[in-house]
Amino acid sequence: REQITTAAVTLADTHGIEAVSMRALAAELGVGATSLYRYVARKDELIELMVDAVIGNDLQFEVRGDWREDLRSFAHSLRAMILRHPWTTVPSAGLRSLGPNTAWLYEQVLSAIDGLGLKIDAMLVMVETLDAFVRGRALEELSEQEAVRRSGLDQERWMQTQLPYIESLIESGRYPVLTRVLLDARAPRDPDRLKHGFDLGLERVLDGLATMLPE
Repeated sequence: REQITTAAVTLADTHGIEAVSMRALAAELGVGATSLYRYVARKDELIELMVDAVIGNDLQFEVRGDWREDLRSFAHSLRAMILRHPWTTVPSAGLRSLGPNTAWLYEQVLSAIDGLGLKIDAMLVMVETLDAFVRGRALEELSEQEAVRRSGLDQERWMQTQLPYIESLIESGRYPVLTRVLLDARAPRDPDRLKHGFDLGLERVLDGLATMLPE
């Protein structure tokens, strides 16, 4: 099962989750497709094994006793894992299951906020809110990478192609706030804006989670 899972992760990393099939894996491993079903009953089970494997291999962080720093470390590690394995974010990656690595991850993250006076449901809200933020921002980064790949244009060159349209929006006078963004905001011109936006947004999320803690 471990050998099959490793081959499946490599296939998904290289060609996407859609490329993962028992037939493709059998070709990679040099065996008959039917023989794989002795170890993995169905594709959904295989995907659960794949997700649990990359969590065990790639999502590493330590609980040091400072809840904010611990959650920050988790968020950065989760983002890095998703960017290394984009297929873990798509719907076809399956429902989350509690494989051994996933279970240990939840145990570690929850232990980072245990003892702060929160009920267990509130602890779950904190973790799920942080998880949703990280996945959403990571999806934004992956979407831009895919757009660059398809178009062959990086952010700066893409903005150059949009200049005539942007100028028409400004000159229309109908979008005063958007005009401020287009003329004055630094973020759209920052080549590292997605990483900087993630860092700033993460701090705001942690600020919001802090309001859940008892006085």
